[in-house]
Amino acid sequence: MAWLGFDRPPTVLLAVIASTFFVGFGGGVVFPILPNLGAVLGISAFMVGVILSANRWVRLVANAPAGALVDRYGTRKPFVLGLFIEGIATLGYVIALVMPSAASLRWLAEALPAGTVGPVAVGADWWMTPIAAAVAPETWFLLARVLWGLGSAAVFATAYTIAADLSDSGSRGTNMGVVRGGITMGFPAGLVLGGVVSSLAGNAAAFAVAAAFALVASAVAYRLVPETHVTTDRTKESVKPWDIDTSVPAVTVGLVNFGLLFAYIGALFATLVLFLGENDLSLLGLDPQGTSGLFMAGTVLSASFFMLVGGRISDTRESRTPVLITFLIVSFVGFLLLARSESIADLAFACVFIGAGQGGTSGPMMALLADLTPDERMGRASGTNNVLGDVGGGLGPMVSLPLIETVGFAPIYAACAVVPLAAGVALLLGVRRETGTFLPGRAAGETAAADDGATADDESAATE
Repeated sequence: MAWLGFDRPPTVLLAVIASTFFVGFGGGVVFPILPNLGAVLGISAFMVGVILSANRWVRLVANAPAGALVDRYGTRKPFVLGLFIEGIATLGYVIALVMPSAASLRWLAEALPAGTVGPVAVGADWWMTPIAAAVAPETWFLLARVLWGLGSAAVFATAYTIAADLSDSGSRGTNMGVVRGGITMGFPAGLVLGGVVSSLAGNAAAFAVAAAFALVASAVAYRLVPETHVTTDRTKESVKPWDIDTSVPAVTVGLVNFGLLFAYIGALFATLVLFLGENDLSLLGLDPQGTSGLFMAGTVLSASFFMLVGGRISDTRESRTPVLITFLIVSFVGFLLLARSESIADLAFACVFIGAGQGGTSGPMMALLADLTPDERMGRASGTNNVLGDVGGGLGPMVSLPLIETVGFAPIYAACAVVPLAAGVALLLGVRRETGTFLPGRAAGETAAADDGATADDESAATE
């Protein structure tokens, strides 16, 4: 059945898309709010970067076990549980806002007289310090992001594995693009919700609405998503943080993901609200939070559209590599435009290009990984891709936010333009090493995956 010019995705994938869309609100809602909220709550720029990237650092140790669990137990239970954990994590943002700030606790400590605990005289700071650390907003924001990382590790590993289970080489790029689009489409909705709703009704209201949608997502998945990943002999599969797929295809695709997310999350999402405030740019009369939410939403909408387009094009070509290289170059152009942006129109144009480059690589990239990976190890391969992507996404805000305070926005954005080009070089070298050519065909990729699967099984049997 045709669907907007494409074959209609399987019903199971539509359920996955709906679930990941709703839960994605919680991922996006924090970005337009927290950078500006940091100054109000007394949180340093470095701490804001730590909070924004905490979920990705958690996934560094959670991605591999999540992928191994998928290969061992299947997709349904980890998928539903991961969505539920993300919903609970989003509620943590609301809790963070109702906790007293460090300044208010300091005022309370100074207002009360020094007390005595047993025979020892103590000042108010003695009891205030541990309480302040426990109830400080940054503590709860950080805990919420840690929980989000655990849940999203399970969701990402299962969503891509479900798409791979239901695809062949002729539909893999499209289905991967559709699922990736579902995962990311919720993010711009969260960006808009975080920016616009916080401007109109307050930050707590924005976080509460996102939490409600996230919990709805777990209910949708529980009702509609069946088991798809049935493999033989699961009892030998280990579940360890270091048990990742270190094959050339998994590492190559992961390195590309590392570079793209370093620039995309670190240089754009983590700094855009500050860029708008610094340059006094506004859209529709909104403040920097609301304006950044709309721009980031537009970027992700562009990415989501080109995820589907890029995946579909790669399914109709003999090789996926040219499509990937083309969109990496588009990303390079987008960051150059971002470095030169001086107006709303310039910024909009740059965001469309960056989104197109980011999205256009996603579907073909995951399809290429599935082409070259045996079915029984796709969960682990997805985990490897997520681990390296999270290293990039985690480092991005921690590096860019402090550096921008020192050197400004344009040099950081220009430096990030080089990252997609480096990712393209890594992609070509990895593909050539694995297949013997820069332009492997999709059928050749499946053959290589089968050969690698047999070799991996032999090696596993020899070591057990």
